[in-house]
Amino acid sequence: MKETNLTKMEKNQQASLYNISINSIDGEAINLEDFKGKKILFVNTASECGFTGQYEDLEKLYTTYKDKLVVIGVPCNQFGGQEPGTLTEIKSFCEVNYGVTFLMTEKVNVKGENQHPLYAWLTKKELNGVKSSSVKWNFQKYLVDEEGNYIDFYYSMTKPLSSKITNHLK
Repeated sequence: MKETNLTKMEKNQQASLYNISINSIDGEAINLEDFKGKKILFVNTASECGFTGQYEDLEKLYTTYKDKLVVIGVPCNQFGGQEPGTLTEIKSFCEVNYGVTFLMTEKVNVKGENQHPLYAWLTKKELNGVKSSSVKWNFQKYLVDEEGNYIDFYYSMTKPLSSKITNHLK
């Protein structure tokens, strides 16, 4: 039986975030290690969600703190089928409607049997060394420090410009 990336990660407790592979919305490999020295905010996104307006504040957060923060939007269609579009459609929607310039990834599963290794790391204490959680809905946020260490997660109701998040950036 072939060993999956997740199985390898689970055996290597507290795996490094920087060893996880994910592609950009344009299909280019993202090297998370390129962001060492900056905090990273991962957000599972959807274009047809009641929280979609958060794209605007995510962009403000990114432009305000881009010297110390990377925002990475992660499209996901697992909650109410609210991200049905192709990668091209998602990218266009974000740029045209919200002026998104922060990094967007390929569409992935953030929970379940086919959970992407990034979200396995973000949601499993055995991998991130801090806390387990489950992704409850679109626009849940995960914050990681400048060395790739897990800080915390924030449910969809937490606005991107909330002091819960910005206090980590001051």
